[in-house]
Amino acid sequence: MLLSISSSPISHRIPHFLSTFNNPTSNFPPKSHLSTNLSTLSNHSFYGTKNRALLRNKRYPYYRTRALAGFDFGSFESVLEASAVLAAIIVVHETGHFLAASLQGIHVSKFAIGFGPILAKFNSNNVEYSLRAFPLGGFVGFPDNDPDSGIPLDDKNLLKNRPILDRVIVVSAGIVANVIFAYAIIFTQVVSVGLPVQESFPGVLVPDVKSFSAASRDGLLPGDVILAVDGTELSNSGSDSVSKVVDVVKRNPEHNVLLRIERGKENFEIRITPDKSFDGTGKVGVQLSPNVRFSKVRPKNIPETLSFAGREFFGLSYNVLDSLKQTFLNFSQTASKVAGPVAIIAVGAEVARSNADGLYQFAALLNLNLAVINLLPLPALDGGTLALILLEAVRDGRKLPLEVEQGIMSSGIMLVLFLGLFLIVKDTLNLDFIKEML
Repeated sequence: MLLSISSSPISHRIPHFLSTFNNPTSNFPPKSHLSTNLSTLSNHSFYGTKNRALLRNKRYPYYRTRALAGFDFGSFESVLEASAVLAAIIVVHETGHFLAASLQGIHVSKFAIGFGPILAKFNSNNVEYSLRAFPLGGFVGFPDNDPDSGIPLDDKNLLKNRPILDRVIVVSAGIVANVIFAYAIIFTQVVSVGLPVQESFPGVLVPDVKSFSAASRDGLLPGDVILAVDGTELSNSGSDSVSKVVDVVKRNPEHNVLLRIERGKENFEIRITPDKSFDGTGKVGVQLSPNVRFSKVRPKNIPETLSFAGREFFGLSYNVLDSLKQTFLNFSQTASKVAGPVAIIAVGAEVARSNADGLYQFAALLNLNLAVINLLPLPALDGGTLALILLEAVRDGRKLPLEVEQGIMSSGIMLVLFLGLFLIVKDTLNLDFIKEML
């Protein structure tokens, strides 16, 4: 599962992910939701970056979030909200597969949320519904190769015996369900709370100042706006202005830096002396963000509602596709930003804590990301299964040998499982309270 968050002209953004697994009783891989790319988060509540991330990295001077330097779950309520969003998206995805099969009369044996040991289950209409221990996603199981199902191997309603088109519909239904759900979420946001629009102003905002830091010692306060640094005026061009401040601070450890500050209606200059960090660069102990303000715009009629929702939907979709492209083109730089369910929940909790409205776009982006990632023709993803079905079509209906298909899918499943567990451990160790204990 890859997660990506960025911005478009009409609104702010919040997050994107990976998917798919397999079940020994099925020739159709179930879904897992494993990883996320945190490189482009840009909701206004995320612009600030902890000093250690901001003043030591120039590539993403303000799109980086607290999550990249250390995750913070925050309140239990916000964690529950983020977890509920993630769970709902997984349920929607698997429900898409389930309904596409059931409505065509195809046998379904299992519907599971999570993987591994069963925590709770019940049976209805010959289908086992279960909640499992490992929150890596979910799966829909089919009794195609299950000798205990009592269904003849040549039954026409086994998924493997259905025509190619029927199988394509089942495999792609989860993707379609997530896309529809994403649009429904955006439409609900437009109607209920409106869309946030951003207005930029000159300078760089200081959302937070670390206690006992150089900035605190020299008189910088939360809420200050830096209008100029060492005589250089800062424009309203967001990231460029933040980068200028970062660069000047890093170049001047233990040397005075002149800042022109706006505080309320006052406008004055102060000098700060950056401390020297372990790598020899300057640091002052602040969060910095573009000087922007947000307001809400709500549609006046149905055509405007559809227009707003459409623009936001396609803006988010473009963002997800572009982020995925950048991930693959610059994998050596972006690999370290891939994160799993723990990180997704941590980011979602921060969204919920700072601005509950942001959960709409958090959920929409996760849906779109899951849909796009699942289209990739990789083993254990929906796209990998579709590729095998299309290969069968090209071969005039001749399937690959069962051992070959199972080998391809099994290797993909093991890779996804290993990646998921690795990311859970990595993200857990990156939680702020865990890092403080170590």
